[in-house]
Amino acid sequence: MIDALDLPLDAREAAASPERHKPARLWRPRRVLVTPAAREHAHGRAIAERAERLGLPVEYPASNRIGAPRGDPRRAYAEAKATLAVVVAPPSKLRLQPIPPSADWRFDLAEGCPAHCQYCYLAGSLTGPPITRAYANLDAILANLSDYAGRGAVTSASAARAAEGTTFEASCYTDPLGIEHLTGSLSAAIRHFGAWEAPVGLRFTTKFAAIGPLLDLPHGGRTRIRFSVNAAPAARYEGGTAPLADRLAAMTAVARAGYPVGLTIAPILPVEDWRAAYDALLADAAAALADIPAPDLTVELITHRFTPGSKAVLEGWYPGSDLPMREAERSRKFTKFGSVKYVLPAEPMREMRTYFHERIAVRLPYARILYWT
Repeated sequence: MIDALDLPLDAREAAASPERHKPARLWRPRRVLVTPAAREHAHGRAIAERAERLGLPVEYPASNRIGAPRGDPRRAYAEAKATLAVVVAPPSKLRLQPIPPSADWRFDLAEGCPAHCQYCYLAGSLTGPPITRAYANLDAILANLSDYAGRGAVTSASAARAAEGTTFEASCYTDPLGIEHLTGSLSAAIRHFGAWEAPVGLRFTTKFAAIGPLLDLPHGGRTRIRFSVNAAPAARYEGGTAPLADRLAAMTAVARAGYPVGLTIAPILPVEDWRAAYDALLADAAAALADIPAPDLTVELITHRFTPGSKAVLEGWYPGSDLPMREAERSRKFTKFGSVKYVLPAEPMREMRTYFHERIAVRLPYARILYWT
């Protein structure tokens, strides 16, 4: 496992006390880099000003190129995880891609995440040390979305989900709430969708709980806030995130503010006594929504999987982790791109799927299960 002193203070506190019931501290990067191109955008300048008001060390490099930390890989990882870079999203980010089974389209407000999840999904997707990059050209990113409205082929083409309109997923490559106090990008996106008079929907998933800035926004019911949750035995794999109790309390608060909400149960792991562990999770979620009349709740069920590439990266980031990633205990599958991935074997997968569907029907009878994957 990475040495605790290599982690930012908020990650060290989360590791030392994973069951804290007070809101997790907001991420305070040790470095904020604002590129020349980012400073040409009002949103980029606003992020820099926000960071300066928070007393963070803001640097203004002469080049738009963000150099990767060098030296010992563990130190390079820690330095990258403690860095926020404000950059301009490249043109490729404006060419949206479908993101099944979650949404019609994926768009990115940022890339990278301040959390320290030992199963991190970004490990196989991002290249180089995991610096968090926030995009300064927010106006162009949001304006570009209108070209994709009415063109979805994922949720829009589903009879069960067509009522959601054209859906846009904002949390594929980042946790936008985890950096919202620094960027303001998520609030801007929620206001954008709230004012968008069309059958569209914004979606994002978070492991954080600082939802205060979102509660009074004019969201128009067009943003679904989903909270990524897991059974208690998996908490040790989610360093630097808000405790489960805080995430569920945040879900209660945004539901009261009129937002549609969701649970993203991920990654589902074969933890010891998994039936009782996950049933306790569902009971906690039900208790969090007990006083909400007719909550608009969805559930997404995502089992753990990894690729040879992501495993290698994660073992470098978190040496000594006991996250179960033994190929001999998994089924070998191929992605639509022809690459290899390792998933839970077929029989445990069927058993878990049946169990989740049965217990959700009991614990959360008003919930809509969107998919199991």
